[in-house]
Amino acid sequence: MIEREKLDKVKRRFEEVESLMADPEVANDPDRMRELGQEHSRLEGVVEAIDRYERLLDEREDLKEMVRTESGDMEDLAQTELEQLEERLPTVEEELKQKLIPKDPEDEKNAIVEIRAGAGGDEAALFAGDLFRLYTQYAKQHGWTYELIDASPGTQGGFREVIFGVKGEDVFGTMKYEAGVHRVQRVPETESSGRIHTSAATVAVLPEAEEVDVDINPSDLTIETFKATGPGGQSVNTTDSAVRIKHAPSGVEVSCQDEKSQHKNRAKAMRVLRSRVYEKKMEEQRAEREEARRSMVGSGDRSAKIRTYNFPQDRVTDHRLEGGQKNHSLQTIMDGELDPIIDALRAEEHAEKLANL
Repeated sequence: MIEREKLDKVKRRFEEVESLMADPEVANDPDRMRELGQEHSRLEGVVEAIDRYERLLDEREDLKEMVRTESGDMEDLAQTELEQLEERLPTVEEELKQKLIPKDPEDEKNAIVEIRAGAGGDEAALFAGDLFRLYTQYAKQHGWTYELIDASPGTQGGFREVIFGVKGEDVFGTMKYEAGVHRVQRVPETESSGRIHTSAATVAVLPEAEEVDVDINPSDLTIETFKATGPGGQSVNTTDSAVRIKHAPSGVEVSCQDEKSQHKNRAKAMRVLRSRVYEKKMEEQRAEREEARRSMVGSGDRSAKIRTYNFPQDRVTDHRLEGGQKNHSLQTIMDGELDPIIDALRAEEHAEKLANL
């Protein structure tokens, strides 16, 4: 049974939010009203679920009293209704617990995904390219759209680094589970002796910040242009189309050279910079956040892994999951079928939060 004290606390907060929204001073602050409106919308459904749950608890006590005090047909009727209610109550309680789990408002945001080759040389770059394909396939399956922001190709293929944006419903809330070090074990195309090689790539997933999420003063920015060095045609390599932007207060620096247009490169670089500054701001406000960007990627060392892709054994193992849930068909995963892993990770996260209610 959920403690009444916890439920009363939620209802008191809902009343407090309603009172704040009615305050004329708060009403004149659009950012504050937007924040309160989102909280009100979430709490409204929770309070409705609490009311349903508490009505059932009260009804159960009334029926128990009737069973104790009545006799004959009335007692039998009360006992039947009590048994039916007892069967319904666990489902209603579980639904309420799910609603009580605080949802991170960032989960609804779009995402910036950064993949970097780690330990393993050319093979790590090839693996980074495989991960890029995996995530773009996954995005297509979910009806999301993606856009390449910047890329540094590897010498034998793949990427030393690739950054792309993903837009759609609950993108960050889904993709955040991919943050960390991914390890691959296989005989690489670059290996002539047939020896199994181990390499790694890091994945960082940032909630894409909107302008209202973070205030960036243009005077704090240093913007430089330079000639792009990667493939893209003669016009890319002979004009100052690439852009580098540095944000002085945070020290965040971003460069982009994917587009032929300096204007487009600048816009893309600002998207990444805004998201990195926002993420840094969130880290400072909530130091305990487990998905903080720096902890996502570690050093890129093979030992700091969240998942292993073992090609000889046709198996993907997610090291955050227990027992039989952790192994999955490799080719299926590489084709973008990530839902079984992500669903299992989300279920474990919810179970942990439920245990702490």
